[in-house]
Amino acid sequence: MHPLVHKRSHLLGLPPGTLVPREDTPSAPIQITLYQYAPDTLTEQSFARIEDLPGERIPGARHWLDIDGVHDLSLLQSLQTFYQLHPLVIEDICNIGQRAKVEDYGGYLYVVLKMITISNRRPHFEQVSLVLGPDYVLSFQEAPGDVFDPVRKRLRNPQGLMRNHGSCFLAYALLDVIVDHYFLVLETLGERLEQLEEKVLRDPSTHTQKQIRDMRRDLIQLRRSVWPVRDLINGLERTESDLMPPAVRPYLRDLYDHVIQIIDIIESLRDVLAGLTDLYLSSLSHRMNEVMKVLTIIGTIFIPLTFIAGVYGMNFDVMPELHYRYGYPLVMGIMMLIGLMLVYYFKRKKWL
Repeated sequence: MHPLVHKRSHLLGLPPGTLVPREDTPSAPIQITLYQYAPDTLTEQSFARIEDLPGERIPGARHWLDIDGVHDLSLLQSLQTFYQLHPLVIEDICNIGQRAKVEDYGGYLYVVLKMITISNRRPHFEQVSLVLGPDYVLSFQEAPGDVFDPVRKRLRNPQGLMRNHGSCFLAYALLDVIVDHYFLVLETLGERLEQLEEKVLRDPSTHTQKQIRDMRRDLIQLRRSVWPVRDLINGLERTESDLMPPAVRPYLRDLYDHVIQIIDIIESLRDVLAGLTDLYLSSLSHRMNEVMKVLTIIGTIFIPLTFIAGVYGMNFDVMPELHYRYGYPLVMGIMMLIGLMLVYYFKRKKWL
């Protein structure tokens, strides 16, 4: 199946909110990390099961529950019960391939988008879901490994803004670091595009064509993932929910500008790739014309020589110079002279 298309036939006819096990269940175990923070305190705890989470929270502290892995349906159902989440939210978290969006469920906001990293110089797409509540943030990822280390570092700084603001600022910081990594992905793709341009000019081979096709596919998928983020950030900025206070909206406007810059860069890379495709086809056509020119010149040179050889290959006794002692070297000399004269003529015409 094409990587841009997600198989959904197994979901046909099921009631909304039904949790369906993934066919490609990851082998890595689920990791749960709980961060509880206040202006003067921070605790970090890791768990393997949802049942191991502490029942009591630090009074007055906010918490961030970071979950790596969304294939454990019992865990998602437990979180649904504990945080009173809508079944459709749990369904969107479980089923990857969602379009970036924000939804207001009254007591909390649900945000989903793509976290994009680089793996083997190609973009790797992973769905990240965020649930923003009054004093908590839930983050869900497909597998361990993320781009949130700068946020964790800022959270550990007691003088930073993170601990002194509400959970909305933590949610913004998570979105901001995801969007910032889009720039790193585009930088890598830009370097690949420059190297690809050199290959097209130097050696437009079949492998080069495959690289162009892979680059086009990456840019298409990147565009499909990033474009909806613009509406997502705009929706967060304009929401009337109390979960996004006025103090956070200037940061969201700055994040919106970053997304617009990323979209502009993606469109520029697509334009360059389109020109590179035309350049590749032109290079192949030029190479083919050069080959045909050489073959045509060789054929043109040998046409008169073949004619002479054919005439003297006929079985007739009475022919000019047939019994002449120096007839053979004379004919060979004439043939060589004709060939040299044709080469000289082609060079003078700049056909060679």
